[in-house]
Amino acid sequence: MAGKLYIVATPIGNLEDMTLRAIGTLGSVGLIACEDTRHSGRLLKRHGMSAKLVSYHDHNKEQAAGRIVAKLLDGEDVALVTDSGTPGVSDPAYLLVNLARSEGVEVIPIPGPCAAIAALSVSGLPSDRFSFEGFLPVKTGKRKARLEGLKDDPRTLIFYESPHRLLKTLTFIHEVLGNRNCVIARELTKLHEEIIRGNIEELIGHFGDTKPRGEFVILVEGNRGSK
Repeated sequence: MAGKLYIVATPIGNLEDMTLRAIGTLGSVGLIACEDTRHSGRLLKRHGMSAKLVSYHDHNKEQAAGRIVAKLLDGEDVALVTDSGTPGVSDPAYLLVNLARSEGVEVIPIPGPCAAIAALSVSGLPSDRFSFEGFLPVKTGKRKARLEGLKDDPRTLIFYESPHRLLKTLTFIHEVLGNRNCVIARELTKLHEEIIRGNIEELIGHFGDTKPRGEFVILVEGNRGSK
């Protein structure tokens, strides 16, 4: 019989945010596929676990997925983790999941932390409907086109962003979507966690005076004129 593929969420910062089920799963499988073997190795050591690690990331996903599925078809249970949060949210887990399912492998979710959901839960913005957009395109034309497509969307919009692109992204959002209410979650669950609320102009001013550092989730109010 084929092994099982477990999709395991791991902490986004605080290493204590591992669920008991995640610890049990990672401690029982024969192989863990991860984004960075050094990063995941530190997490396993923190919780007193050891396992064989193989890399699976955006630059090797096609080749690595085939090798991992071969292990599954040989009967070995495999866990997939990302550097932080839930695999499949802004990373290439879907390719491995689809290939495994096409070969009849059972895929099992082990839920846990996700930066987008954690930020939404404390934002105060409507959470009954939202759109996760991940990282906006780097190229100006594609970035503007993506935002233009979201201009009339009534849902809360959620983006990920790096510190060196934060101000540029906020400026683009302001130009295309207008001066909406916005929440920025920085370094969630880490020592310097910060939740900043205001309109987009205020947040541009804030990060113009304070150099952006860390990892960011940007939440933008949806178009209140749309239904």
